Amino acid sequence: MPAPAPAVLAEHTALPDRYAANRANLAEAARMAEAAGRSGRAAKLRAMGAEGAARFLVFDGRGAGRAVEVLGDLETADRVAVLVPGSDTTLDTYQRFRAGAVALQQRLQAEHPRSAVVAWLGYDTPGTVSASVLTAGRADAGAAELGPFLDRLARAAAPGARLSLLCHSYGSVVCARTGTGPQVTDIALFGSPGTGAGSAAGLPTAARVWAGRGGSDWIADVPHVRLGGVGFGTDPADPAFGARPFAAGPGGHSDYLKPGTVSLDSLTRIVLGTSPATPEASRV
Repeated sequence: MPAPAPAVLAEHTALPDRYAANRANLAEAARMAEAAGRSGRAAKLRAMGAEGAARFLVFDGRGAGRAVEVLGDLETADRVAVLVPGSDTTLDTYQRFRAGAVALQQRLQAEHPRSAVVAWLGYDTPGTVSASVLTAGRADAGAAELGPFLDRLARAAAPGARLSLLCHSYGSVVCARTGTGPQVTDIALFGSPGTGAGSAAGLPTAARVWAGRGGSDWIADVPHVRLGGVGFGTDPADPAFGARPFAAGPGGHSDYLKPGTVSLDSLTRIVLGTSPATPEASRV
């Protein structure tokens, strides 16, 4: 896919300048895609630009693409949620991923204006139907990117900001391999195929670890085994894993961040540091 190389920015570049440089790079990627006869990709890239208002910390239009977008005012936010997506998330499917980030940010803003959401498409996600989705290779590469990013993000947010990782599907494998510092207070795993670890205590983090699964999520039928490096073992929603359970409602695999859902309410509460409903309480 024709696209310019990412903008080269110094680490100390101010956020407004970073956003402007990545918007310019995005616009050039859309122009190049159009010129190459890839009108579908060009249209999707133009939509990502949000009419000149998008705030990207990172943008790379080459191949499947990378994009890290901020929703909200990061510099004043003391509650920051980082969404880590699962398989088949690319620039071509970005709007689906972004819709969940928007729903979460709107829900957070209603209760806590000093909040921000970061949609982190910062790794090469595997295809849902592929050998790579059954192994940890892509997750290990993603974790190597996510850990340093979280350190930089903490420095960009308001002093003392609480960071939460919200990790969907294969994204939960990425988060489970990411070493985190004290700025990450909570990690929520949902729609997870497993993490490769036998328990929450085995994850490289001191954060609270949460797990939830929708009542209609097909991931429940995936065998939670690990053999010869294939599969991810213990189900994080299993009490034996030791994660804190949160109510995820009756939804399916792609429903966790839909407006009005029990799962969105639970994830909002985790980010804000208040207790979400438990699965048992939600059935009362």
